[in-house]
Amino acid sequence: MVYIYRKIVGGKPYYYLRVSERKGKKVMARDIAYLGSSIDEVKQSLDNLPQYKESIRKAHKTIHSFLESNHFLEKVLALKLKEDKFLGEKLEEIEACRLHYNNVFKKRDELTKKEIWNNFIVEFAFNTTSIEGNTITLKEAKSLLEEGMTPKNKTLREIYDLQNTEKVFLHLLEVKDELTNEFIINVHRGLVENIDARTGYRKEDIRVFKSHFDATPGPYVLADMKLLLRWYNENKNRLHPLVLAVIFHHKFEKIHPFMDGNGRTGRMLVNYILMIAEYPPLILHKRSRLEYLDVLKKADDSDLTKSSVDDYSQLAQFAADEMAISYWELFL
Repeated sequence: MVYIYRKIVGGKPYYYLRVSERKGKKVMARDIAYLGSSIDEVKQSLDNLPQYKESIRKAHKTIHSFLESNHFLEKVLALKLKEDKFLGEKLEEIEACRLHYNNVFKKRDELTKKEIWNNFIVEFAFNTTSIEGNTITLKEAKSLLEEGMTPKNKTLREIYDLQNTEKVFLHLLEVKDELTNEFIINVHRGLVENIDARTGYRKEDIRVFKSHFDATPGPYVLADMKLLLRWYNENKNRLHPLVLAVIFHHKFEKIHPFMDGNGRTGRMLVNYILMIAEYPPLILHKRSRLEYLDVLKKADDSDLTKSSVDDYSQLAQFAADEMAISYWELFL
């Protein structure tokens, strides 16, 4: 398998065509061609390697994703953005996604955009529900949401879980409403339709399974949600939108305002906050579930109205990695 390898020396990038080969139980990698120090040079070099033409063609999707992401990364690096203490070096990667999202993706024809959104929603619905224990596979989710084929031996709850996620996400693509308690309750109501009749903020106490924090007592949920929304409004023009979204997510989960569906609602709200700020949505992947829960846990000592770098930088950078992965896989 061939791919492009990027090496930074003295702050300058150098690109190589690298081949990865299995030899016995080991995977060996070696550089087979120097491609240049800019993406434009890389593209020219790839066209002048006839001996590797077939290998490059087989790896087209991987190489194309690399070229596009690094092309926009070079554009962002040239802007010399102000440092973000939460995101660190991840800031440029997120801004590269945003630049492509607004300058390329949004300008595509409507049919192409619809197809890309459909692919994203399938992946998002599968991952966000799987994190909560839904056993429908990605292939089954695709068949269900794209072809209406009901998977065998799955519960109605699992099926509604995916269908509701798709319906709510499609609705949020069409609106730019203020983030209010009523808005959040309506998002949750859509996600638990036909699953759980307990809608609206809870008034009872609950225990969050395997958590390292105590959820807000029932009688104080509304008060804490008002505090959270005040924090959000005070910080939406101060914090980077991704940082704002994931800190909001963590604080929302600590309150745990609903009897059920808090994780799915929280992840949906992350994407809404991103999209109304003109940033692409992200997928928190099932395969990253343990790391995701761990970086959430690291912020559990944070006060509801506070947002320190020490508490939230790991969560922000984890989310940045998740965005970069899902964006360049799905939005090209």
